Parts: sequence; structure tokens; C-alpha cells
Amino acid sequence: MTTDRLIALSAILGLFAVALGAFGAHGLRSSLVDAIDASERIRWWETGAHYHLAHALACGLAAWTYDRRASRAAITSAILFTIGIVLFAGSLYAMALGAPRGIVGPITPLGGVSLMAGWIALAVAALRR
Repeated sequence: MTTDRLIALSAILGLFAVALGAFGAHGLRSSLVDAIDASERIRWWETGAHYHLAHALACGLAAWTYDRRASRAAITSAILFTIGIVLFAGSLYAMALGAPRGIVGPITPLGGVSLMAGWIALAVAALRR
């Protein structure tokens, strides 16, 4: 994986974060008008979109740290951020759309751990640069 590919990954993740955030602000709100737990579901969606976008940008930071000495740590951080986005934000998106909380909810912390590990790998990459 090169710097250009890491930046492209960051851009694609950012694109989806904005698109899903817009859906949450417009489509999801209107479809949950009668739901009893609508405000909770909207908060889940907003939290997922917030972390999604922040970590899309973090992938861009991984690209910035990428060089010969730090390449493995930079790539690892981008992979961990991507996994974290899928598990953390993805589980929140799924619950907001009605997935069973008891089944999907336990996935969320796994995504959080992946995001934290991504930050550690990014710190390693920055220090190796």
C-alpha cells in the first residue's frame, strides 16, 4: 500500500461518512417519526457518523506518516481504523435501522478497541518517521 492508496482510502471512507450522515439527517429522521425509540436511534446514527468521519481523516494521517521506515505501522493503523469504522460505526448504523441491540450491540466495543489500536499504530508510525 502506498501513500496514494492510503489517501484514496481516507477519501472513500470520508465520502461514505458524509453520505451516511446526510441520510441520517434526512432519510432516517423521516422514517423514524413514529418510532418510540427514535431519538435513541438517531443518537446512535449520529455517533456512528461522527466516529466514521473522524477516523476517515485519521486514515489520511496514516498516509501522511507513510514512508519506508514507518510503512508497516502506517498501513496497520489504516487497516485498524477501517475495521473499527466497519465494526463501531457499522453496528451503530445497524441498530439505528432496527437491528437487534442484543446481537449487534456487543460488536460496537470491538470496533472501539480497533479504533484505539489504530491510534497506537499511528503513534508508532509517527515516531518511526
